[in-house]
Formats: sequence, C-alpha cells, structure tokens
Amino acid sequence: MRVKLIVLGIFMSFAVAAMAQPPVVKPACDRACLEGYIDRYMDAMIAKDVSPKLFAKDVKFTENGVQLPIGKEGLWYGMSGKGTYKFYVPDIETQQVAFIGTVKEGGSSGGAKPAAPTTVAVAIRLKIVNGLITEAEQLAIRPEQSLGAAAKPATGGTGDMVEKMGSPNPMFLEAIPEKQRHTREDLVRIGNYYFAGLQRNDGKGYYPFTQDAVRFENGMMACGLDKEGKLIPGACKKQFESGLEGIVTRIRDRRFVAIDRERGIALAFGFFDHVQINWTWQLAELFKIEGENIRRIEAVFHRCPYGMNSGWSTYEQGMSEELQSIR
Repeated sequence: MRVKLIVLGIFMSFAVAAMAQPPVVKPACDRACLEGYIDRYMDAMIAKDVSPKLFAKDVKFTENGVQLPIGKEGLWYGMSGKGTYKFYVPDIETQQVAFIGTVKEGGSSGGAKPAAPTTVAVAIRLKIVNGLITEAEQLAIRPEQSLGAAAKPATGGTGDMVEKMGSPNPMFLEAIPEKQRHTREDLVRIGNYYFAGLQRNDGKGYYPFTQDAVRFENGMMACGLDKEGKLIPGACKKQFESGLEGIVTRIRDRRFVAIDRERGIALAFGFFDHVQINWTWQLAELFKIEGENIRRIEAVFHRCPYGMNSGWSTYEQGMSEELQSIR
C-alpha cells in the first residue's frame, strides 16, 4: 500500500509540474497568414465584396486620410487588378500587416474611370482581430488624369515607376540573426532618426546611415547610386550633411504601423509640411535597419491638402512631431 502511495505521489508531482509549464503559444496569425490578409483584402476590393467572413462589422476604412464607406468608394470603386510590385511587412506582435505595391484601376465595363487601366501605387495597413479585419488604411497614389471619356491613361506616374523596380531588393528579405534582432520599439526608435534628422535639418544632426545606404522615393533613386546604378559609399549621409538643409518645415503624425523584427524593417506613415510653399506630402516610408543604422529606405508619397490628418490621429497627434508606435 505504501509503495502504491509513493508511486501515486511521484505521478502527481510530474502531473503538477507539467501543468505548471507555460504552454507553447502560437501567434494568432504568423508571417504567411498576415501576408495572406493583404492578398485577400485586394481580392475583396476587385470583387467589391465586404464579406463578414473577412471584415468586422464595424471595420474602419480610410483612403488618403479620408474615412469612407468601405466597399463603395475610393479604390474600392475602380480597382480592376493587382500590380506586380509586392512588399509585405507583417507585424506578428501587434497582428497588423502593411504593404507597399501596385494595383490597376479603371478599364472595367462598369463605367469606372479612366476607360483604360492605370497603375496606382498603394500603401496599405490592416489590423486583424479574431480573424477579421477591423482597420483598413491605405494611400492610393494615382497618376495625373484629365477628366473626360476620351482621356488617355497617364503613364510615368508613381505606380509605373514602382513597378519598374521589379521586386523588393534582396536585402529586405535577409533575416537578422535571432540574437541580433532588435525589439519592436528599438526599430521604431532607429527609424525615427531619419525623420528627426531631416526635419529643419542644419547639416549637423545625427544621420545613422550605413556606408552602402540607398534611398528610393516613388520608385526613383534619391541617394546612394550613380546613374549607372553603382554604389556611391556614404552618399546618403553626405546628402543630409550638405544637400537637404532646411528643406522640410515639419515632419508630423509619425505613425510606425508595422514592424518586421525578423528582417529588421519598420514602416511608418507620416506627413512632410513645407510652410513656405503651403505644401504637404502624405507618405508611407519603410526602413531596413541593421545594428543602429539604416541601410535602405523606400517611400511612396503624394501631395495632399496642407495640414491634412491621417484619419487615425487626434488633431493634437496629427500636428505633433512625436512618434507614435501603433499597436
């Protein structure tokens, strides 16, 4: 009897110890799952189908900073196909996913304008809760287009230039060794150095670029490479030190919305104000970060009304130069 009690006690000890071990928690949605939501979202825009199997009942949708009824207006009205450039930024920790890429708009038989498809650059952020999209935010950067049924589709716009890039640079796909990965907040902090360094720049700020740093804006090289595509070491840092002094009055509503810790990527939405010319750029900008430095930047942007709000911030947040880490 005593032996049985001892055996039972040992068994119970193991059982209690097993129950005390923390369970292995699998993310609600991993990298592939989050990227899949972008694809499903764009399929829904083409089909104009706001399915309750994909979208929460109270989903909030904005395009270019304006809240609109989802499923009826903006890109939802005229999107007719997907483009070729696709850059996903899954944020497993916050269950958000961002995307920079291209889509086709117009050319449908339903009377969408323009009559022939144009290429539109897009930046998208989705928030996923309990398997459904609860927030959908996007920039749609369209080419210049005249009114009228006979108007020809514009070429050479941001969408066309982004598509000419082909695919994301291979360095964006490189995984950071696990022990060298930053926290989400550290990646936000380092990405924000770019905005802080550019705003009211006097050429003497802190510019943490690698020697091989490259920056692309709207599909066009902005620093780092010569006309033949050859690297110019230190060019981006030098540009900040000598060529971009005082160019931006205010960089505000700096909303870091998606962080890919595995690959060292941070994506932010924001606004660049130029008070002297009453001009504002609305943008999405992503940073490839290695160590404490920025190695590559890609941005898409368009002009918007001066002082525009993102549709996701209060007035005070929208006019602030402080960063926001969106969760």
